[in-house]
Amino acid sequence: MIQADMHMHTWFSTDSEACPRDMADEAVRKGLKTICFTDHFDKDDLEWGEEGIFDVDAYFVEMQKLQEEYAGKLNIRIGIELGLRTYLKDYYEELTKKYPFDFVIGSVHNVPYKKDAEGNILYTDPAAEKLFTDRTDKEAYRLMMETTLENVRTSDCFQTLGHLDYVVRYGKSREKEYSYTDYADIIDEILKLLIEKEKGLEVNSAGLKYGLPFAHPHPDVLKHYRELGGEIITIGADAHKPEHIAYDFAKAEEILKSCGFKYYTEFFEQKPVFKQLI
Repeated sequence: MIQADMHMHTWFSTDSEACPRDMADEAVRKGLKTICFTDHFDKDDLEWGEEGIFDVDAYFVEMQKLQEEYAGKLNIRIGIELGLRTYLKDYYEELTKKYPFDFVIGSVHNVPYKKDAEGNILYTDPAAEKLFTDRTDKEAYRLMMETTLENVRTSDCFQTLGHLDYVVRYGKSREKEYSYTDYADIIDEILKLLIEKEKGLEVNSAGLKYGLPFAHPHPDVLKHYRELGGEIITIGADAHKPEHIAYDFAKAEEILKSCGFKYYTEFFEQKPVFKQLI
């Protein structure tokens, strides 16, 4: 049974208004033993207005207070979700060395999708739908996978890769234009690099919340990760509201078992701790 949700957001993220204490209370109510706050830190992301970063010092102050308050009831860990871009490699390396995060998710939220009149590269989040304006779903999905591969190849500052294939949520035809085999050449390289670098692969149940018939990534990706020797699996609901904590974790557990996994992984002080599923 999954007893840890390793991916959730609070009002420190630009896309959430959730009170951290409310998130902790809901986790206790749902019987979780461990949670990890992983608020968004998307340097240079101006897609939604202000840059998607937060005051890390204030973040630690608030989260450490919660750790003390919930001691004995809930194991609260302090993490972060970095919005990866290849040119931010050094910036994120310095950030993660400066602060004692228990867990770091590396996610690709922005894709270089065109150039402006001066030749500057412009980035967009698939959720803004601009990525699909002049592309087919398959072309957009491939660009997202290629961008993810470059970031995994470049960056070493994270412990697990967040929501691989989340771009499918926003396609015109969504999962109807998506399969592992269409992008196996790129996905295999991503998976091999994760294994080589001893990074984890996240199972993100928000795909189910968004109405897809799978969590991220697709089960075929998970099966192939296992076949290649991948072992480090982290699980998160990507909740931005208390009611979405541990969303459909029973289904996520079924998926993991069907793909040959007998355990999931929690991170403490950036070291993996394996937990039995069965």
